[in-house]
Amino acid sequence: MKDLIIAMLWSISPFGEAKVGIPYGLAQGVNSYLVLLACFIANVLVFPIMYFFLRHINKYLLKWNFYKKSAIYVARKAKVGSGDKIKKYGFYGLIFFVMLPVPGTGVYAGSIASYLFNIEKKRAFVANTIGIFLSSLIVWTATLLTMKGMA
Repeated sequence: MKDLIIAMLWSISPFGEAKVGIPYGLAQGVNSYLVLLACFIANVLVFPIMYFFLRHINKYLLKWNFYKKSAIYVARKAKVGSGDKIKKYGFYGLIFFVMLPVPGTGVYAGSIASYLFNIEKKRAFVANTIGIFLSSLIVWTATLLTMKGMA
């Protein structure tokens, strides 16, 4: 149970998301389907938290210079990394951006991009959820195949 909780904590962490949580849980011997489901759900929970933060708390923190400089830096990185895909493909571009299991993509960047591009909350949530599911499935499959010596 402890290893499943740690895997879920990795999945809500901006330092790994489910891309780290799933391999951790599988490496610790937790049931593979349980790891996939738990890490996926934990990662999905990031969107409402980030959305609330960006819509309600961010504006108060922008008054502090250090935070403002950091926020502008992160916003630029999110716009540069996702901007072309989301502008060109909209909803599907956001899914693709969140789905990529590489550093700098995922639900944190997808939430920021959704906020910056003013994507409606429900559409952004659905796009992020689909992207997280596809990313989780890719990481889960690749990790299982690697553990079995097939990749």
